[in-house]
Amino acid sequence: MEAHEAALAALRRRGRLRTLAPAQGADFASNDYLGLAQSEELRQATASALARGVPLGAGGSRLLRGNHPEHEALEAEAAAFFGAEAALFFAGGFAANAALVSTLPRRGDLVVYDELIHASVHEGLAGASSAERVEAVATPHADAHAVDDAIRAWRAKGGRGRAWIAAETLYSMDGDFAPMDDLMAVAERHDAMLLLDEAHATGVYGPAGRGLAAHLEGRANVVTLHTCGKALGVMGALVCLPRGLKDYMVNRSRPFIYATAPSPLLAATVRAALTLVEAAQDRRDRLMARIAHAQRALAGIGLPATSSQIQKVILGSDRRATAVATALQAQGFDVRAIRPPTVPEGTARLRVALTLNVSETDLDGLVDALAQALAAEPGTKAVRSAP
Repeated sequence: MEAHEAALAALRRRGRLRTLAPAQGADFASNDYLGLAQSEELRQATASALARGVPLGAGGSRLLRGNHPEHEALEAEAAAFFGAEAALFFAGGFAANAALVSTLPRRGDLVVYDELIHASVHEGLAGASSAERVEAVATPHADAHAVDDAIRAWRAKGGRGRAWIAAETLYSMDGDFAPMDDLMAVAERHDAMLLLDEAHATGVYGPAGRGLAAHLEGRANVVTLHTCGKALGVMGALVCLPRGLKDYMVNRSRPFIYATAPSPLLAATVRAALTLVEAAQDRRDRLMARIAHAQRALAGIGLPATSSQIQKVILGSDRRATAVATALQAQGFDVRAIRPPTVPEGTARLRVALTLNVSETDLDGLVDALAQALAAEPGTKAVRSAP
C-alpha cells in the first residue's frame, strides 16, 4: 500500500491525479454527439425489448450458452448497414480494438500505427508483441508517406509477412481526420490490411451516418470498428470485417472467447439505434451547424478550431489545463482537462466535445468563460497546432 500511496502522491504533485467526478453543468465532455443517450426513442426501444422478453444478462460467453438471437440479429443488421460481409459484437470499443490487434496479425507480420492512435491499440500490440509474433512501428501523425516508408523499410530488411495499417478515421483527442484514401492506396500497393477505428465518426459522418470509411467498407483488406457508446448513444462495439476473419476471431480471440457475452437487451437497443441513426440526418445537420458556430466563436477569441465535433485547446502544462477546466466547471460548463499519458507530454489540453445536448447559447457562454479563464490564468496561452 505504501508504494501505491507514493505513486498517487507523485501524480498529485505533477497535477495528474485523476478522480471520478459526476456529470454536472452543460455537456461539453461526453461523446453523445447526436444526443441519443437519453432520448425517448431509445428508452422506448429498450422497454419494447423488455416487454417481448429479451433478457438483461447473457449468462455466459457466446461460445457457451450466451449466444442470443439478439446478438445474431444485430450482427446481421450491422453488416448490412455498414456494407460489410460480417460483423462481430463486443461489449466495448476498448476490448474490441485490443482483440483485433492482438488476434488478427500473425507471426511475422508488421503493424504500422499512427503515433496518436488510441490506447486500446497499444493494449492489443502489447499482447501481440509479448508473444514475439509481430513487429510494430509508429509513424508520424496522419502521414501516409511515412506509413509507406515503414513498410518498404520492413520489406527491405527481410519482412515477409503481411503489413497491417492501423488508424483512427477521426482522432479522439485532436479532432482531425485520417488521410484514408492515401492510406488505402498504401495498403493496395503493399497488399496490406487496413484497420480503421470509426469510433468518433460512426453516426456523425458518411451516408446515413455509416462513417468516414463507408466507401471502403466491404473490401477484403478492410476491417472497421464502430463503437455503439458515442453517437449511437448505447454501449458496445461492432467490428465489421470479412466473414473468414470473423470466424477466426470467434476461434482465436481471447477477449471474445473468454468474456461473458454482452447483454442481449443491449444488443436489442443497439439495433434500434442503428435504425434511428440511419434516419437522423436532421440531427447530423444540426451538429454540423454547432461545429460551424464553434469555429466562428473560437476564432473570435483568437483560438484555432478543428473541422469536427472535437475541439481542443492545448495549454501545455498539466496544472494550467486543470486550472482552466476547474474554472469552466465552476461557471456551469462540463469541460475536462486531458493530460499525459492520454496525450503527448507538453500537450495537456481541454477537450471540448460538441453535442446536441447543448445549444448555441450554451456554446457562446462557454467561449466567453474560456476567454476569461485563460486571461485569469497567469502565463497561460493556448498553443496553436494543426487543425
